[in-house]
Parts: sequence; structure tokens; C-alpha cells
Amino acid sequence: MDLGIAGKRALVLGGSKGLGRGIAEALASEGVLVALTGRDADLSAKAATEIAPSARGYALDLSKPESLDGFLDHLEADFGTIDILVLNGGGPPPSPASEIAPEFWRAQFETMVLSGMRITGRLLPGMRARRFGRIISVASTSIREPIAGLTASNSLRSAVAGWLKTLAGEVAADGVTVNMLLPGRLATDRTLSFDRIDAESEGVDIATVAARSQREIPLGRYGTPAEFGAAAAFLASRQAAYITGIALPVDGGLSRSML
Repeated sequence: MDLGIAGKRALVLGGSKGLGRGIAEALASEGVLVALTGRDADLSAKAATEIAPSARGYALDLSKPESLDGFLDHLEADFGTIDILVLNGGGPPPSPASEIAPEFWRAQFETMVLSGMRITGRLLPGMRARRFGRIISVASTSIREPIAGLTASNSLRSAVAGWLKTLAGEVAADGVTVNMLLPGRLATDRTLSFDRIDAESEGVDIATVAARSQREIPLGRYGTPAEFGAAAAFLASRQAAYITGIALPVDGGLSRSML
């Protein structure tokens, strides 16, 4: 299927590895010109080179709000206007709900919530003026079923969901869609880190923990970044123009709710 987005320009935050890279690769395969970011400039540049000759890699740290305007100015001059924005970043460390310091909340709110709002605020007017735009946020199934120990993720990603659902209604008539993707257990470094933590706490090998985790998934395995990227590419497509304001799980059936 031709998704009808060849020649469009995408900004994929956190696109140098993991799920972000899976999205960047899927978009590039459809002829989208991709700009991807990561904290490490060399890693971002290397990933871009490996993905497509036209892809560009940039350094960006979402925890440093003072750098966002300068980055976006440089991006516009170096790469051009953005039609597809993928909001994606690493999740916060595990923490119990009863023991989170205010400073931790502030730092994570800046990184996980305000950074995406600021970037969207800069790029959205151009999308509306051109009558085409796709905003896709990578969140977690935890916005539907909170995950024990991931307090900050459960809370702040839910805040992002509320903002995006409201935004979707405001910009739909201008040809801009706003959707979320909710990854479950996919084969990424973050999933591996959680398996390693459980293995160490239980005194077993990581393969045992991973196998147990995958047995809980109806499809019986972890998903891949490529599968996740394919879902993102479809939401970015012309064919998905009538889909907005949704949160789509990509979790192998792990979520028990249909809603």
C-alpha cells in the first residue's frame, strides 16, 4: 500500500534507537524525509546514515528547555518545515507513588510534558496553514492500566493524553490529526532493563524472567520496533486522515480492555 506521504518531512524525537528508530525507519521506507534526534550527536548521525541517505540526525536533550528554540530554528533552516511530528522520549525510572520528591516531579514534567508542548506549539501553525499535519505521541499502555512502580510514567503520560485529546478536536478541521501509540512489551533496551531488574531481585537469570513475561502476552512474544514503526507510519498516512484523537495499543493483546 502506498501511504501517500512520500516527500513529506518528519521529525522523530528519540529516533536514534529503540521505538523511535523503528518509526524513523518505517517513515523513511515510505519516502518520507526524516530528521531524528537523540542526546548523543554521533549516535543520531550514525542512525540517520544507516536509515536513509536523505535522513538527518541531530542532538537534542528534552530535559534542557533552553535548547529547544535554538534547535527548532536550526532544524527549519537546515532541514525545512515539518509535516509529521513524532513525540517520543525515554521513560522515567521506576519509583513508588509514596516516595517521589517534588524536584523529581518537576524535572520529569519538564522532560515528558512541557518539551512536547513547546515543540508542538512551534510546528503546529505551519501544519495548519498547509492543511496537512500528523502528530503522533509515543506513550505507554500505562495510561489505561497503570503499571506498578512506574508512578511518574503512569501520571505524566496520562496528562499528555488529556492534552492531546483536547488538541485533536481543535485542529482536526485544519487537516491535522493527533494520535497516541501505546507500546506494551517490545524488544527494546527499556524492556530489557526491567527484565534485568526483576532477574536480579529474584536471583534468577534474565532469560527466565523474559520467558515468563512473554507468556503473559497473548501473542507469546515481545513485539519489535519494526512492527511498532509500521503502526506509526499508517497513522501518518493519507489513508488515516479520518483517524484522530485515539490511543492505539501495540502490545500483542496484553491489555485486557477493548476501550
